[in-house]
Amino acid sequence: MQNDITVHIVDDEEEVRKSLTFLLVCAGFAVRAHTSATAFLDQPLSEGKCCLLIELPMQGVDGVELLECLKARHNGIPAIIISGKGNIALAVQVMKAGAVDFIEKPFKEDVLIAAIKEATAHSDISEEQRDDVVLARIHQLTQREQQVLTGIVDGLQNKQIAFELGISARTVEVHRANVMAKMKARNLPQLMKMVIPLMPAGNSWLRSAS
Repeated sequence: MQNDITVHIVDDEEEVRKSLTFLLVCAGFAVRAHTSATAFLDQPLSEGKCCLLIELPMQGVDGVELLECLKARHNGIPAIIISGKGNIALAVQVMKAGAVDFIEKPFKEDVLIAAIKEATAHSDISEEQRDDVVLARIHQLTQREQQVLTGIVDGLQNKQIAFELGISARTVEVHRANVMAKMKARNLPQLMKMVIPLMPAGNSWLRSAS
């Protein structure tokens, strides 16, 4: 049972709120559903372990604005984004805004449950979160792979990266696969969680890493 964890669902569609609430209650979580970002911000947080589950897009204050607002308030509640628009630019945007995970719809129930458990776990900093480990992996990338990583972090599609670098999209795909393997990232959100905390303005850390 996970009833020591409260999941705050923020979604403006009633059917989605009901569906997610049913799923998470059956999985043993305590759930509080909110009709909008404003409604969530107006309510006091529950005590103990909790996380925020935001469905995109939303009317009014959207999920990205909510993340920015929480950051401004120094509210450290971990936030997971769910969206049917699983493009690279959106994933990068929400991770930069402070989300701890990005889940593309449709998703398997166990994927969401595992993400919530991971987001609310109180543990030592994992290897993937250690700056020295991440930087060491970056330095293992070739110069071209670092350039591709820069494009990924900037939210560019493979074709856009290919145009910027003057190479084929297929070549970018190969470099991208190498980046994921060398960085030991299972997916894009995990890669973003590793890399974004190390990002000063202009991604100069990447361009000077070779």
